[in-house]
Amino acid sequence: MAQDRHAIIIDTDPSPDDAVTFLMALGSPDEIDLLAITTVGGNVPLHYTTRNALMALELVNRTDVPVYKGAAGPLMVPLETAEHVHGRTGFDGYDLPEPKATAAVGFAPEKIVELVMARPAGTVTLACLAPLTNIALAMLLEPKLAAHLKGIVMMGGARTEGGNITPAAEYNIYADPEAAWRVLHSGTPIAMIPLDCTHKALTTKARMDALRAYPQPHIEPFYHLLIANKAYNSKQDGTDGGPLHDPTVVAYILRPEIFAGRHVNVEIALQAPTRGMTVVDWRSVTGKPANVTYLPDIDADAYYALVWERLATAYRPA
Repeated sequence: MAQDRHAIIIDTDPSPDDAVTFLMALGSPDEIDLLAITTVGGNVPLHYTTRNALMALELVNRTDVPVYKGAAGPLMVPLETAEHVHGRTGFDGYDLPEPKATAAVGFAPEKIVELVMARPAGTVTLACLAPLTNIALAMLLEPKLAAHLKGIVMMGGARTEGGNITPAAEYNIYADPEAAWRVLHSGTPIAMIPLDCTHKALTTKARMDALRAYPQPHIEPFYHLLIANKAYNSKQDGTDGGPLHDPTVVAYILRPEIFAGRHVNVEIALQAPTRGMTVVDWRSVTGKPANVTYLPDIDADAYYALVWERLATAYRPA
């Protein structure tokens, strides 16, 4: 295997999107070294996000990957989940057996610090698919963490698309805007993949048919999970399928050339009525220093070809 693999930690609140993301990372062993999966309360409560991560790993016989439970809720406010989108468990749409594996011992923010600081500076990337609570807590625990990271690639935010949980805010940022503010002001390099990007890459019938054609045994469950999960967006927007948000994070780590954007300043609104809004200074009108590589554009066909291929190759025979 290549010696210059991307060492990553995936922080997640698994719905099927998230699970596709960490399975495609496992399907890229020559390019990605997945150190751990850390879970947080988000789309659904922490019990379910952890369960869903373990369940997805069992589906491809990869329970060797440690899963660490993290924060149950945001830094300063109660957790607002999104069952109206993802269902009661976050994995509604296909009956999977309860996982036999359990979470590894350790609190996710502490394990993030431990795993990152044990490696040379500039070698670990945090792949963030969820509210940023665990990451903010890790940075509070270890003030040197941000400077030690290679960077953060995150799915979150919106500019032209507006919000998906309030008129102004995308869910991952809205769920814990104080954590997002802390992370975006940490000084670590950040790539942000917003709704502006993911809404250009829909799970159309043709793309889902292409997924279903793969022979691996975990593909049929994921086909049904994604169909069920994207029904909300399809109905809401009147589109053929919905956005496959979170796999953009690993896709960017693997193939940054299929994305495009600008290095800009992004601020987080903390007060109503725009709480959780990502204020993107696209034209540099404020003069504030750029802190985010904001990526609103994607080659959707190249994206899906990559995601499906790597999701399929995640399976390891027992």
